[in-house]
Amino acid sequence: METGTVLFEITKPPAPGQPQRGLKQCDANAGRFVRYQFTPAFLQLRQVGATVEFTVGDAPINNFRMIERHYFRDQLLKSFDFEFGFCMPSSKNTCEHIYEFPTLSEEIMREMIQHPYETQSDSFYFVDNKLVMHNKADYSYSGGP
Repeated sequence: METGTVLFEITKPPAPGQPQRGLKQCDANAGRFVRYQFTPAFLQLRQVGATVEFTVGDAPINNFRMIERHYFRDQLLKSFDFEFGFCMPSSKNTCEHIYEFPTLSEEIMREMIQHPYETQSDSFYFVDNKLVMHNKADYSYSGGP
């Protein structure tokens, strides 16, 4: 059932006086990090849509792809693979990813709630099969109402 509820929103405006950077200028080794905090009810969801907005620099981008892996401790929970395809130069792009969540046992969900930020993810962004950016995130499911 689609509710249209916004669970979280992350925006990062450009620094004052700095132009917004496109993927062409990203340093794949720079590593970016985000921390998320959700309520335990988030673990009951079966599907979530995430809207991503990004800009492209002066050159076109071919075969843009994101692979994202979610872990709890050393256990892979789910791997996602999204293809953006071709992106025009100097463009602002928006796309929505639909995340189909795995079915988790009550025991694993309880452990994930009791151990905030031990659930983590890595997002790898590729252009023409070359890594251009790597993001890391961790998650807490013990947040308030």
